[in-house]
Amino acid sequence: MPLRAKVATSVSKTAAALSRAAGRGDGSVIGGWLGLKIDPDLLAHLAAGRAIALVSGTNGKTTTTRLVAAALEVVGGQHGVATNSFGANMPTGHTSALAKAGSTPFAVLEVDEHYLARVIDETNPRVVALLNLSRDQLDRAKEVAMMAQMWRTALAGHPDVIVVANADDPMVVWAAQGSGHITWFSAGQRWLDDSFVCPESGHPIERSGGDWWCSGCPLRRPRPQWYVEDDGVVDPRGDWHLVKLQLPGTVNLGNAATALAVAAEFGVRPIEALPRLSTVASVAGRYAQVERDGRNVRLLLAKNPASWLEAFDMAEQAPTLLSVNARDPDGLDTSWLYDVDFAPLRDRPVLITGDRAYDLAVRLEVNGVRFEHVKSFDEALRTVPPGRLEVIANYTAFQDIRAELDRVN
Repeated sequence: MPLRAKVATSVSKTAAALSRAAGRGDGSVIGGWLGLKIDPDLLAHLAAGRAIALVSGTNGKTTTTRLVAAALEVVGGQHGVATNSFGANMPTGHTSALAKAGSTPFAVLEVDEHYLARVIDETNPRVVALLNLSRDQLDRAKEVAMMAQMWRTALAGHPDVIVVANADDPMVVWAAQGSGHITWFSAGQRWLDDSFVCPESGHPIERSGGDWWCSGCPLRRPRPQWYVEDDGVVDPRGDWHLVKLQLPGTVNLGNAATALAVAAEFGVRPIEALPRLSTVASVAGRYAQVERDGRNVRLLLAKNPASWLEAFDMAEQAPTLLSVNARDPDGLDTSWLYDVDFAPLRDRPVLITGDRAYDLAVRLEVNGVRFEHVKSFDEALRTVPPGRLEVIANYTAFQDIRAELDRVN
């Protein structure tokens, strides 16, 4: 690398290490920010010479990135795969992750959907995985069809990139359609409210079983080469592979299918990747289980309507704590609560807390869900009997509770 890039890399690593030592987080943001201030082209310099996979979408990015990184350990070894495994998914986080990793042959980077075009330009990836698109923090984020158009434009400018895309999401299919090399996977689409209208023609999207098609133009669900079947994944040859994960929920079976499809583009066979996927138990605190005062606490992150729906599917029939904040990382508008159907919680004890607990209380009243308000996580622990406590929280509420449990990973 040029001398300026070497200096910037050194500063980035030092700043990140000091941040960690001071207990101010993992240093991903500050390290990358300083590095890019010194050399605005640092990310491109650090990416050069690596085979890179980018993972983007509204939901599931962090988990899928972790699974892909685990699978690529087959060819790169444990220390041969650079990744931003704690969710710092903007260029500052990518820069910090690559600087920290040193010289590795592979990198797997989670990318915020708004930054995908820029990161493709700067990293020249081999593979881009597109998971899904749904509404997310609409007080500051782009509308879903606008996001799909941004992806479509970005990919059209990079015809050599291999795109691994979700065939079940019409917005993703339309965004990926013009790419020269596409591998389709099927991970399911439980949340449908953002894909009732075709992004190409404006006509309604029709659905039957797992299939979908536009009623006014040729856009329709492509046939996936990778798909979930029962408790496993079928590969392009038609071979079925049993998937054993420590991560809960059918959504993570879909994330595993995605990871296998991406890893295959790097020459990793499913039979080699699957044992690696089974070692992933928690991702930046998500799905972590912690014993505290006789309670087994499990943490589930839910940051938008689609992810709340998936969290309800993962949560067991047990006392459940819901925590909602509306700070800057969460989005300041809580009207999205009315897009979530809380009815699955009617048959269990429900506790609520967080900065916007009263907003959540009104929403639960509308949905006919009985609840008890607690002022803190500690009060919630004292309120429920020994046994399982499910915790579902949006982003900063999740981080607050994770900190109270000593920053569990």
